[in-house]
Amino acid sequence: MTQPFRKDVRYFSRYWNGVSAELKEDRIEVRLPHICHTLSSAIWPGGFSMADGFVNWKVPLDYRCDEPVSDLKRRCGEWGFRPDSTVGFLTAAKLTHASVTELEGDRFRLLCITTVGTRNAARAGLKRETYSAYAPGTINSILLIDARMTESAMVNAVITATEAKAAALQQLNIREAANGLSATGTTTDAVAIGVSQSAEWGEAVHAYAGAATTIGCAIGEAVYETVLEAGATQHEV
Repeated sequence: MTQPFRKDVRYFSRYWNGVSAELKEDRIEVRLPHICHTLSSAIWPGGFSMADGFVNWKVPLDYRCDEPVSDLKRRCGEWGFRPDSTVGFLTAAKLTHASVTELEGDRFRLLCITTVGTRNAARAGLKRETYSAYAPGTINSILLIDARMTESAMVNAVITATEAKAAALQQLNIREAANGLSATGTTTDAVAIGVSQSAEWGEAVHAYAGAATTIGCAIGEAVYETVLEAGATQHEV
């Protein structure tokens, strides 16, 4: 677990050759050496897709756009990404304080990058006034997994990652401002799971990714640690 962008602008994976992350003025760019099977709740594209690039774009607190998806796709093209194979996030969190961790284990390698801003922290399960506009804040996690996984296991990974995020926020004592209750996330969180599905792993396919599995434990650990570190330092210079 580390915050590489507080000292440098580039990070190279220790375990997955060709995977890198780079801090730009207003975004973190993540590039993969080949297309990965992806599941995402990010603003673009969302759902299952194929991607070899991820962009976490920092927007100003007063960002307002009638077509944020079109705006993001256009900018991805300007930044040298192919929009049809790129996953794009919006954030208002400090990019320099992104937390990165890597793990390897039972027929998998894993890299997790998380940015955290909790000014719009919220507790899921409560009634509240809802809105469709983007709000400042956001916890964004990019999980890159060199392994073979079923689509159901990828969905399971999102569940495990979400549980770990909520646990980290409890540890940090992050609370929803409106009611003082322990927050489970923010109102604008997003996550992406990118899986290599590499033939290197042969017939070894992860069918589950809950806390009872080796890969699920690693996913939970990675998200918990990165949310904890990025969240604890979000107000530091």
